[in-house]
Amino acid sequence: MSHTAHIRSHRKPRRSASTLAMRAGVAGGVLSTLAVAGAAGSANAAEPVTQTLELPTLTADLAAQVAQSADATQQAAANYELQAERDAAAANAAKQAKSDLADAKHKAAVAKKKAQEAARKAAAERAARSAERPTLTTTASTGVSASTSTSTSTSTATGSAAAVVSFVKAQVGKAYVSGATGPSAYDCSGLVQTAFKQVGISLPRVSQDQSTAGTQVSLSNLQPGDILYWGGAGSAYHVAVYVGGGMFVGAQNPSSGVQEKPLSYDPPTGAVRVL
Repeated sequence: MSHTAHIRSHRKPRRSASTLAMRAGVAGGVLSTLAVAGAAGSANAAEPVTQTLELPTLTADLAAQVAQSADATQQAAANYELQAERDAAAANAAKQAKSDLADAKHKAAVAKKKAQEAARKAAAERAARSAERPTLTTTASTGVSASTSTSTSTSTATGSAAAVVSFVKAQVGKAYVSGATGPSAYDCSGLVQTAFKQVGISLPRVSQDQSTAGTQVSLSNLQPGDILYWGGAGSAYHVAVYVGGGMFVGAQNPSSGVQEKPLSYDPPTGAVRVL
């Protein structure tokens, strides 16, 4: 007997065919499982690649949207600024229009007041010229009659009175212009002032002052060269020069000019004597 006979053999025992088949099936299953897992892993690993490729597209869209939003915001800001400028301009225009309207109303009121005053004076003069009044009579001592004739009278004036009478008669037929003192046109007080200037007498410019410039005389004691006035002494609205013979010469109004008329045409209120 061999010295190694009692030692078991190191050879592996033979496996049966069924055992081998089973092991082969298990191995195949494992390999299949690994293959499926590998395929799944490959699929999962590819997905981030797809997402990474799509990311630039999404980022570009977002950038475009941000740019559009910025443009819209800028346009809205510009619109607000433009509207604010328009509102400010409208407010300034309204303020200026209000100021202009107030100024126009003030000027219109002043013009209306002046027009009314001028119309009142003109109406007073017309009324004074056209009013029917009793015929003026004088005493026999004056030699003045209440004649209604419109013919030129014969004056008995002498000296300075004659010069005044001669001057005013020479102006008959000339125009009436408010504020005029000759030589081609006069108003009532301008004619009287210029007539007395011929004899070196300086009279006030307006009828109100001329009606108190000399000594008050009664209408029954008139002399050629006396100043006749209509209205109150110191508030007269018309003056003329008495030329004798019951006649006077005065710058009547714009429609008639300088005329010689009888006292009965428009009887005066009073008279003053400066000669």
